[in-house]
Amino acid sequence: MKIMKKLFRSSKNLKNKSGAGFTIIELLVVVAIIAVLAAIVLVNVTQYINKGKDAAIRGNMATILTNMAVYYDDNGDYDGFTGSNSFLIPEAAINGAKPQSLVTDTTTNFNKMCVCGVLYVGAPDTYCVDDSGYKNQTVTACATRCTGDTGRCTN
Repeated sequence: MKIMKKLFRSSKNLKNKSGAGFTIIELLVVVAIIAVLAAIVLVNVTQYINKGKDAAIRGNMATILTNMAVYYDDNGDYDGFTGSNSFLIPEAAINGAKPQSLVTDTTTNFNKMCVCGVLYVGAPDTYCVDDSGYKNQTVTACATRCTGDTGRCTN
């Protein structure tokens, strides 16, 4: 029994003197490093998510462009196009990616039409398509880029 007590005491004393475990400073340094790495990853992930949303906006704008051509072939003008499902479904998808980002204008006689949307990456970049097949990204605001005077996208 005395031998057991001696062994227990000696192992207990060794454990305390060996410095086993981490100090609070070491733990704080590790937590700080993890926080910095997490912040870097979060910024990159957010940027990739926004690039994906921009790609979705461009894709839906291309769908609107195709639907505009089909609608014009069927009706002879764009009157009523913005109230049709050919426009409303892609518009809902665009506004789902970036709410309130779409500007649509037609000329007074409905024979020309342009649609412009605001993008995430490179804000205030906009993406505009019109009935001539034009599609381009620029920094010009949608309100001045897509007007009822011309019914076309301008830079």
